[in-house]
Amino acid sequence: MSLNPADLKNEFVFNQLPQFDRIDIHPSSRDSEVADRVRKLYPASIIFDLEDESDVGGTRGDMTADEFNQSKRRLLLTTFKGQFFKRCPGATQKKALTCCNYHVLNLGSQCNMNCSYCYLQSYLNSKQTKIFTNIEIALDELKSMADQFSDHPFRVGTGEVIDSLSLDQITLYSRKLISFFNQYPKWNLEFKTKSNLVEQFLDLKTIGNTIVSWSINPEYVIASEEHGTAKLSERLAAARKCRDHGFQVAFHIDPMIWHPEWKENYALLAFEVQKYFEPQDVNIISLGALRFQPEQRHMMRERFGMNSLVTSAEMFSSEGNKLRYDAGLRAEMFQFMVKQFKDRNPKWNIFLCMETPETWLNSFEKIPMQIPELKAVFKPLPQVRDFQQQS
Repeated sequence: MSLNPADLKNEFVFNQLPQFDRIDIHPSSRDSEVADRVRKLYPASIIFDLEDESDVGGTRGDMTADEFNQSKRRLLLTTFKGQFFKRCPGATQKKALTCCNYHVLNLGSQCNMNCSYCYLQSYLNSKQTKIFTNIEIALDELKSMADQFSDHPFRVGTGEVIDSLSLDQITLYSRKLISFFNQYPKWNLEFKTKSNLVEQFLDLKTIGNTIVSWSINPEYVIASEEHGTAKLSERLAAARKCRDHGFQVAFHIDPMIWHPEWKENYALLAFEVQKYFEPQDVNIISLGALRFQPEQRHMMRERFGMNSLVTSAEMFSSEGNKLRYDAGLRAEMFQFMVKQFKDRNPKWNIFLCMETPETWLNSFEKIPMQIPELKAVFKPLPQVRDFQQQS
């Protein structure tokens, strides 16, 4: 069943709406399409129109664990005054990390799901979930770049500081973005999610440059650490729907989390993926290992206790001022997963996310530019870089 955008009370959407205790609408967003949808989808008793331009309905600053939990239950519709379209943070650490030329488009912040390892715990300072309602400005930014660099293979993702699709039942931004990217065949749009919410755009035609991707882990890890997310079986079922409707799919096995039975569980994960998909069905598989900022550990322990696989992990200071597993363990985990896929079919397209050249050599015995199928992903875009340095 595909969503009719005019049917705001569609049963599928209504039954899967994210739950909020309070929704604030900033004056700048009062007449937006998103505000109109919110008023029709949620009870009036939890919706508040803010009166003052300076009143954003909540304060900023360092958050306690309780305040971070509450920020997931309070939504603010507002406009964004900054730059929507940016390079992936990995690009700022090129000396330490190998960057894949990824770009991000931020249309909100905070996530209504609750993963124990989420880096937003050390990143956000606003006590609300935000949806930015001025998507037209974001599309104007994209158009300015796309018109100038239409022949460059841009990869643009919307899931940096918010899940790409978990709030899409409210915004329907996926529909606007798919239509926009259909105009630029060499650009790729990626939705990255841990939800199974794809019905709202499956009726749209795609020229094949929209990638719907899932961050996946073994069901054991999902149950332990990825609270409020879709089950592995639900994510894979949603991926099959997207594939069958002409969309590209991708999987990010990230973060891989060590636990005593990690080999058995990650081998089962690889088997489940390959039970439903062939290499030609999947744009890319990326691998990453658990990593987080040192200041995040206290927040995670307070929110999830010491029984979490994440809070009890032995971590070491590493690249990008982050805590990571020992380099040898990371290489072992990556080698294991590459083998699980490549031994069954060498055509799987696999790369490492946010990793060092040394880890690449330990895992693949090559750096990305020496791997033919990855050259296009990792090849620098000098003209684009120069443009962004000037802007």
